[in-house]
Amino acid sequence: MTPATSPSLDTATIRVIGAEDEHLAHNYNPLPVVISRGEGVWVTDVEGKRYLDLLSAYSALNFGHLHPALVAVAQEQLQRLTLTSRAYHNDQLVEFSSGLAKLCRKDLVLPMNTGAEAVETGIKVARAWAYRVKGVTTDAARIVVAGGNFHGRTTTIVGFSDDPDAHDAFGPYGPGFVQVPFGDAEAIAAAIDENTAAVLIEPIQGEAGVVIPPEGFLTRVREICTEKNVLFIADEIQSGLGRVGETFACDREGVVPDVYLLGKALGGGILPVSAVVADRDVLGVIKPGEHGSTFGGNPLAAAVGARVVEMLASGEFQTRAKALGEHLEAKLEGLVGNGVTAVRVAGLWAGVDIDPSVGTGREVAERLLGRGVLVKDTHGSTIRIAPPLTIRATELDWAIEQLKVVLAG
Repeated sequence: MTPATSPSLDTATIRVIGAEDEHLAHNYNPLPVVISRGEGVWVTDVEGKRYLDLLSAYSALNFGHLHPALVAVAQEQLQRLTLTSRAYHNDQLVEFSSGLAKLCRKDLVLPMNTGAEAVETGIKVARAWAYRVKGVTTDAARIVVAGGNFHGRTTTIVGFSDDPDAHDAFGPYGPGFVQVPFGDAEAIAAAIDENTAAVLIEPIQGEAGVVIPPEGFLTRVREICTEKNVLFIADEIQSGLGRVGETFACDREGVVPDVYLLGKALGGGILPVSAVVADRDVLGVIKPGEHGSTFGGNPLAAAVGARVVEMLASGEFQTRAKALGEHLEAKLEGLVGNGVTAVRVAGLWAGVDIDPSVGTGREVAERLLGRGVLVKDTHGSTIRIAPPLTIRATELDWAIEQLKVVLAG
């Protein structure tokens, strides 16, 4: 391994970042590194320094950078057909939709592009179902959401966020959402009334810091939704597709929601692909002309997505994530009391709370950058670890050794 050894910036990095500042909106505050190449779990910057990627583009790179099987199918499709719009059929969409429906044990797939689009689509589907199936009065539908949620950044979605950075100064917001504490199933039950269309939750909250609900929470939510005739919508955009050692985070409790919202890893780290997946009695409420996307279900995305589904169907990546996640958890638990106050681990996904005496999450991420490890901070004091599922135990061990050095000062 030949990682970076210094966090200092030199000429090429400064030049690129300076040029960005001239013309790029400052809606992100990236770490001071300019990545130019990636392969597997490693990336290389414009200076030729290598870094171990423990972020995976927020789980979009579950299969690593430039996975050969995914690159091959993308290259082949690029030479045949990339876009038709859904005004016509294409020869790739049937394999993607049938494979994904089978993986999810559902009937229908509605393809979109980004995760936020999948969430917006899920909201529309839930409301249409409420009016056309459940009999809720038009425009009265309500959706129960959880505190600490992160479902995207459209104006509808940030309207029910309690994160000031996401929420404040972008209103006015539409009605129709009621928020309850994450992990409190009985609060969900109490919030449901005759106008409730759905309960929309992340089975594990990623942006909040890999917050795992109490054991039995998802099972109870499933029971409540069935009893009260509301849809259980699981936002598995970041938690799904092998990340937690199961195909979906809901599988940790053997729970099947009414609607899956999927994205990120579904595009194989190559292009944005998202989908809403549900049975015909739910997703069938959407009729021609009521929803769509020019790029949703395009043949390039469908070809890559179909290959992703095929890879997941083997179970190989779920098995790796589970075994390596146990390895990672054991290593991280040893840091509690030594610069770390708490850890939360689900498969190859961890939230690590940094002792304030050591520094902020951002400061720790910057120090790790200097030692050749890429992580991302969140909520001030937490760093997230989410490597590609192709990582090796020895690479995890090396990364934890770098974290130990950083924590020791």
